[in-house]
Amino acid sequence: MRAADQVTNGSEALRLTEAQTPSSLVACFGPDEPLALDSGGSLTSFQIAYQTYGALNADRSNAVLICHALTGDQHVANVHPVTGKGGWWSLMVGPGRPVDTERYFVICANVLGGCMGTTGPASLDPSSGEPYALSLPVVTIPDMVRAQAMLVDRLGIDTLFAVIGGSMGGMQVLQWAAAYPDRVFAAIPIATAARHSSQNIAFHEVGRQAVMADPDWCGGNYLTLGRSPRKGLAVARMAAHITYLSDEALHRKFGRNLQDRLAITFGFDADFQIESYLRHQGMTFVDRFDANSYLYMTRAMDYFDLAADYGGVLANAFKGSRTRFCVMSFTSDWLFPTSENRTIVHALNAAGANVSFVEIATDKGHDSFLLDEPEMHATMSGFLAGAARKREIA
Repeated sequence: MRAADQVTNGSEALRLTEAQTPSSLVACFGPDEPLALDSGGSLTSFQIAYQTYGALNADRSNAVLICHALTGDQHVANVHPVTGKGGWWSLMVGPGRPVDTERYFVICANVLGGCMGTTGPASLDPSSGEPYALSLPVVTIPDMVRAQAMLVDRLGIDTLFAVIGGSMGGMQVLQWAAAYPDRVFAAIPIATAARHSSQNIAFHEVGRQAVMADPDWCGGNYLTLGRSPRKGLAVARMAAHITYLSDEALHRKFGRNLQDRLAITFGFDADFQIESYLRHQGMTFVDRFDANSYLYMTRAMDYFDLAADYGGVLANAFKGSRTRFCVMSFTSDWLFPTSENRTIVHALNAAGANVSFVEIATDKGHDSFLLDEPEMHATMSGFLAGAARKREIA
């Protein structure tokens, strides 16, 4: 029996149903539980698809929330139902892993605006019976976190032992710590920032324009018309994927090696291995991700500016916080460089928070947090073990 089943047995109040997405659970929220949005509107009916791993202990003190990045989802440590591949962070989460599911009850939810079972632009608008498309209000990182808090409430959990995430997931971690300081014992933001940089907004705009320039995007109404902007979304993914890597990693893996040929073709086919690799990344991505969700997710990241809600002073977001923080960055990450992570650390120090900081030397770029980085894994294991001792989690 899965832990989530143990939680729901004998409790109709949870109102959990089997997911439309295979092997997930879904929490449904009706008109009596509206979600207020930063845009000024609200969702009066929505759902959150999520996965759980491990068992919730008797006093419900061992819950860990994993927040996924831009193109992630709830399938953090199980076989993905669409791709058939392992979970996106199975190196980090699982039995005997740094986030040990034999010790912790792990929750990972698909974010609001996503496309793996949580309400997003591909979901049906109950007022029309048609996909929301662009009629779904634009969502923000705080909106995502408020929805997650409602899910955690639904599961009967008052305080999360830890909230963990990298990149966009790290933004959610920071928002959790700022908005719900009494509900987060430990926070681990990785390779992230307290606000999106102008350079990153620019990269996202290139991706969005690629999607919207595809004739099959149809003003966002492609699902209703039975079409799909696959080429535009693939180009967006290709451009974004370059930012996740470092020059050193690209050179080590591909260099200027040719793809299945002895000489250049003097044409525009994929002569180089790196070209073939990016095309593959683009085309496989469109099989599991909705184009409009890509627009919504990138916009949410662009709008994120934690200090803006606290008088423009980031330290104010963490004033009086009793949460224990561990911030991690990577030397070759130019998308969310160490300087951005240090800004978070400086703000935490100014607020008098309990914070540790680790910069990990690697040439793998932003994607390092998803890869086999022994120092990162050791840091995660050590920090969680120390926090568990403080909280006396057996």
